[in-house]
This record gives sequence, structure tokens and C-alpha cells, in this order.
Amino acid sequence: MNDDSGRIARLMWAHFEPIHAVCYFHPRALDSFRAAGLRGYWRGYFASRAAPLGAVDAAPVIAAFFGFAPQMVTRALPHVWEMATPQEVLRARLIGAVQALAELTYDQPQDRIAEAADVLEAAVDRLELAGRVLGSANAALPRNESPLARLWQAATTLREQRGDGHVAALVAAGVHPVEVLAWRAALDQRREFLQPARGWTDEEWAAGRERAIARGWLTADGTPTDRGRAEFQAIEDATDRAAAHPWRGLDAADVERIDELLDPVGRAARTVLPAEFPLVLPDLPQQRLATGPAA
Repeated sequence: MNDDSGRIARLMWAHFEPIHAVCYFHPRALDSFRAAGLRGYWRGYFASRAAPLGAVDAAPVIAAFFGFAPQMVTRALPHVWEMATPQEVLRARLIGAVQALAELTYDQPQDRIAEAADVLEAAVDRLELAGRVLGSANAALPRNESPLARLWQAATTLREQRGDGHVAALVAAGVHPVEVLAWRAALDQRREFLQPARGWTDEEWAAGRERAIARGWLTADGTPTDRGRAEFQAIEDATDRAAAHPWRGLDAADVERIDELLDPVGRAARTVLPAEFPLVLPDLPQQRLATGPAA
């Protein structure tokens, strides 16, 4: 694999991550969760991401989602399945996502939406799923006939498969979830936002910050170090490599066309994401990606 494969994988992530994320932030998507009986934001979040796994307990979700404090997950699971079954949650999240995307893309040609769904589904068909629990569970879901439903589900599958690879890279690097959060809080986000959004106590946060200092990622006063930047970038690079397989073998014209199709949808989806977004979302390039063959 050459350098372009990881670079293309990152560009595609910049497009499909916001398409997936409308289900957590658009009012129509949130209304759909409430209509299914999932009162409270976090019940909808944990139920919707976990639903492809079935009526699971908290333990596999704590492992697969990685960044959340166990006590935060156990407040939602498994009792959310008493409010709505996994099948009801899957239906609610798809209805909400489609309604959200319909509002956001009403002025875009429907043939382009259908083509965008086609190219993302083709990428899903090329995914490597061994070891990717959330990606595999989403890939196994039946495909809808609606272009917007197909587009959202394909974006979600690609997003979760990438997330599985990111978790694997973090585990391989021996990083604890709170260390990652303390690093992000020092780098480009606020602790006052990240800590409650992931449910860790002050004591757990302090311990994670101390481990990040001992690891050499932060100075004693909490400043990011060059070593921290380099090691975290290595994790990001490993994530890009693990997500690159469905984009290999594409020539420059293929990449340009996919970029053209996804760019307006992804940009429209970004308009509903909050100013403080609890995930890392790369900026889109100012110009189209110029690249040779990615094989």
C-alpha cells in the first residue's frame, strides 16, 4: 500500500463521518429515538450504536466503544432494551437519519444521491471485517431500497469499521481511554466538555492525566509534547492504514468522482454538528485531492 491509500481513507472519513453523525444531532433523528421510547440523549446514543449487536449487556459496549467510563454505559445498558428492542431501535435510527438527510439534501440531485449510495455500498463490499465487531455487525444489516437509507447505512458501516481499527491501534499502543481524553483536552478540546461527555470522575481523569505525563505525552503543566504528538500521529496513521482497504485500486478519476459525490452531502451534514464535537473530525481539503493510483 502506498501513502495515497491512507490519505484517501482519511479524506473519505472526513466525508462519511458527518453523514453518519446526523443521527446523534439532527432534531428529526432525536425525535425518532424519543418516539421509540428512548427518553434522554444518551439512551438513544448507546442504544442506536449497540443495536446491531442485539440486546447486549454493558460489557461488550464498554469494550467496543472504548472511550466511555463503564459507569456511564451501565446507566443505559441493558435496561434500554426494556424501552425498545434492538429491531425497534434500528428502525428508529434509520428513519431519523433518513429524515435528517432528506432535509439537508433536498436541493441536491437525487441521481447523485443514489450514485453516492452506490459507491459507498461498493466500498462496504470491499471491507475487511475480521476483528471489526461494530463494522461487521452493521455490514450484516439488510439494505434498504431508499437511496438516503442506503447512503446513511453504508456511511455508518464504514465509520464503525474505521472506529474498530482505531480502537485496535489504541490498544496496541497501550493507551487508556482517559489518557487519550486528557491528551485531546490539552491539544484541541476542553476538559469541561470532554470529561462529562465520556463520564469519567475527577479522580479517574487525574489518574489518566498523570499516566499521560508519565508516558511523555504531556509536560507536568499539561502542555502537549513533541513525543506525544508523534506517538498519537502514529496511532492516527495506523488507523488510516487499517481503513484503507476499500479505497485501494482506485485510480485518480475514481477518487475524484467519489469526492465530488460525497462532498456536498458531507458538508450539508456538518451544518448540524455542534461547535464542540466530541469526536475528532478532520477538516475537508480546500481543493480536490490530487493523487495517482492508490493501488
